[in-house]
Amino acid sequence: MHATDPRRQLLLDWLENDVGQAVDDLRPASSDASFRRYFRVFSGSETHIAMDAPPPRENVRPFIAVADRLSRVGVQTPAILASDVERGFLLLSDFGNCSYLDALTPQTAPALYGDALDTLLSLQRGVPTEGSDLPRYDERLLLTELGVFREWFLAQWLELSLSEAEQQVLASAERVLVDSALEQPRVCVHRDYHCRNLMVTERANPGVLDFQDAVIGPITYDLASLLRDCYIAWPEPQVYAWMDAYRDRLVTAGLLSGEQVGRFRRWFDLMGLQRHLKAVGIFARLKMRDDKPGYLKDIPRTLGYVTAVGQQYPELVDFIALLDRRVWPRLTAESRA
Repeated sequence: MHATDPRRQLLLDWLENDVGQAVDDLRPASSDASFRRYFRVFSGSETHIAMDAPPPRENVRPFIAVADRLSRVGVQTPAILASDVERGFLLLSDFGNCSYLDALTPQTAPALYGDALDTLLSLQRGVPTEGSDLPRYDERLLLTELGVFREWFLAQWLELSLSEAEQQVLASAERVLVDSALEQPRVCVHRDYHCRNLMVTERANPGVLDFQDAVIGPITYDLASLLRDCYIAWPEPQVYAWMDAYRDRLVTAGLLSGEQVGRFRRWFDLMGLQRHLKAVGIFARLKMRDDKPGYLKDIPRTLGYVTAVGQQYPELVDFIALLDRRVWPRLTAESRA
């Protein structure tokens, strides 16, 4: 297999000959929803992580820049030990094998989420928004992401053809979600702050991964990503209790004004819907375009969030009815196929 993997051989040559790293073994470390790959480098009793981000599909420069920005405000990101930006190779410190997804239980959740929310507040409070060169989570990007749901999930995966009236229902729902996102206070947004990208570490828990797509955007985005995770679900009363406590911390930190408190739950709910529709589209795209079917099992849970939360908002009633009438029956049939 290694003989037919030229990128792996290039990476090994770079580690041994350019970096001077003694390599006893090089094993796949984790899967990724992008074209990046990660390998665990075994050198005696030590381990490191090697990233393979093949140009032109991937670019390690944002990873390096955002890692520096986040570490400066107290977020634990992997230390970058060596880099070759032209060939797309990085050698990183190793946070180990235990992600939040592996460790979360009803007993461990309070402490683990406490650490994750502390880190999120450090990120939101510490990274400046004015004068930042981070991209803006603007209307164009929000609509582009929602388009992934339309194209890859509805049209490609489910092969649904919507009528003109149904297209208008979908467009109206998208407008509600985008307007809610754009009216929120702006902070640094990790953009994928969930249990698979948070690693349990002995010090400065958690170790934070997959931050290279950070933007300046809505204040509830990462909170919704964490508490309404696509990969693990918690009872709604617990989710809102965590949300309320964090909202109060945002007020104390000066990131949220008193008059915005009453709108915070709506922002949180609708931001979660935007994210979950995007995620459902991405899961379908991973299967159809990239031959990565492992995420399909997460679609029912993720779309279930959309239905459960969306039905609480009158302006989305037609959209939820559309999901119930056209999408859920087709998804159930697809799952049985």
